[in-house]
Amino acid sequence: MLETVLRTPDDQFLNLPDYPFEPHYVHVDGLRMHYVDEGPRHGQVVLMLHGEPSWSYLYRKMIPALSAAGLRAIAPDLIGFGRSDKPTNRADYTYQRHVDWLHALISTLNLQRVTLVCQDWGGFLGLRVAAEDVDKTRFARIVVANTFLPTGDHLPGEGFFWWRRFSQEVAVFNAGEIAQMMTATNLAPEVMAAYAAPFPEERYAAGARQFPLLVPTTPDDPASVANRAAWTVLERWRKPFLTAFSDLDPAFGGAAPPGAYTGGLPIDRFFQEHVPGAHGQPHTTIVGASHFLQEDKGPQLAQVVVDFITRNP
Repeated sequence: MLETVLRTPDDQFLNLPDYPFEPHYVHVDGLRMHYVDEGPRHGQVVLMLHGEPSWSYLYRKMIPALSAAGLRAIAPDLIGFGRSDKPTNRADYTYQRHVDWLHALISTLNLQRVTLVCQDWGGFLGLRVAAEDVDKTRFARIVVANTFLPTGDHLPGEGFFWWRRFSQEVAVFNAGEIAQMMTATNLAPEVMAAYAAPFPEERYAAGARQFPLLVPTTPDDPASVANRAAWTVLERWRKPFLTAFSDLDPAFGGAAPPGAYTGGLPIDRFFQEHVPGAHGQPHTTIVGASHFLQEDKGPQLAQVVVDFITRNP
């Protein structure tokens, strides 16, 4: 039973720049989960999952391009983020619960033949969800961008441990300032404010504070067994699989420490060599983009997704 749950007031989301989308909601585990749903209802679904500490606002530059291409663009806010409900007890946030909440969203919406686009924690969760799809019909393609599926068998690099310390020790968790740290673009003040909008007070940020502590960094982490099981599925995954990492990302992309998370190969190369569905695909590097490549190069990434779907009907 979850303890106190907060809901960010709607007026926090008024007049956000370039975010005109109507809110949609489902209920999962007694919590209200928000998602953006744009484009034709009959269009092929592109499910875009955000990471830490962003929300569906991160995909605002991609959603119009995808819907204009006849695709149905769905971008949920993970529980604890965006317009979704926010339990205040940090112990209520676990890796498994986040996976379960996403399973519930996808099942409730009855999404089929989804193209998954995932970045940061969007991949940590989305790749698990795709691998655990018991129907084997919900996911048709996967695009991974600046993400991984960690098992704790290899260290993520000192940059991650710096981020984890910072996330726990910083006095005020300002998501706008953090977004600026994770982009190559100079963000306008109103854009930084939009990233911070879901967290009007510190008590709303319990999920954002807890996320860095949930990343498996040791082999005996509570999520490691399930993540390894997901890897056994991904290593047999023959559906189309594309990497679109960025060159300036210090966590997963071209600026990441060599062997971070993999113990050897760059992360995009690791996917390319270990996932059969990645073989023969036109993998790309988004140039001039940092961790939040959707913010830095959103239209370019959207076109990569559109071309990928067209090439793999």
